Amino acid sequence: MSNRLGTLFETKKSNILSIYFTAGYPEIDDTMKIVKNLDAAGVDLIEIGMPFSDPLADGPVIQESSQRAIKNGMTIKLLFEQLKELRKQTQIPVVLMGYLNPVMQYGEEEFLKKCSEVGVDGLILPDLPLDIYANQWQKMSEKAGISNILLITPQSSEERIKAIDKLSSGFVYVVSSNSITGANKKFDAQAEYFKYIQSLKLKNPTLIGFGIHDRATFEEVCKYSNGVIVGTAFIKHIAEKGISKDSISDFVNQLKG
Repeated sequence: MSNRLGTLFETKKSNILSIYFTAGYPEIDDTMKIVKNLDAAGVDLIEIGMPFSDPLADGPVIQESSQRAIKNGMTIKLLFEQLKELRKQTQIPVVLMGYLNPVMQYGEEEFLKKCSEVGVDGLILPDLPLDIYANQWQKMSEKAGISNILLITPQSSEERIKAIDKLSSGFVYVVSSNSITGANKKFDAQAEYFKYIQSLKLKNPTLIGFGIHDRATFEEVCKYSNGVIVGTAFIKHIAEKGISKDSISDFVNQLKG
């Protein structure tokens, strides 16, 4: 699929940095401010989390940010309103990440249509079953021009990994371990898993997420993939240091140098 995601992975093969944050956190109107400041800081890809009351895969930091955003009044409808000016502000690829239930309540086809309208490039729904994606979502996504990013974990069989690679568009999200997001990790134990994924020679690029929090983990994980996804560490940072241009630039520089 040809969109900003495809262009990114065609032009940059390594050390890609994707930053995740929760829409409507810390404050309801911070979404586009954070996008603009991430752009200015030189990140490659932005993932915007859609707050949900029961985010099963997320650790306490992202759960807390999601709860705060919901209390602030964040909804999918409001997020699309906030993203109306997205493509006047940045040309960085933007992916939405969340859970299936709120998207179904919004209406799947309407949701994908709105993603396309505001310039969202891809979608990550960790609890979207593979068969439902293959039988229902794939055609809808392709029609809307939205890449569907699917996840693999250390528990995924080779058969499932290959099925996910075949169905994915954009990239494959490699979950570093079987724990929740944000768990403190050393990646020595995951090295064999990462090498195994490399050996499968997937057709899609890979980004590794869950647990990357500093330059050492960034550099280590980039040995095994096209890049990394950082979420919990960034949310901790903006909770403590704020969302100013300088604050976000400092965070990105500490990761990438």
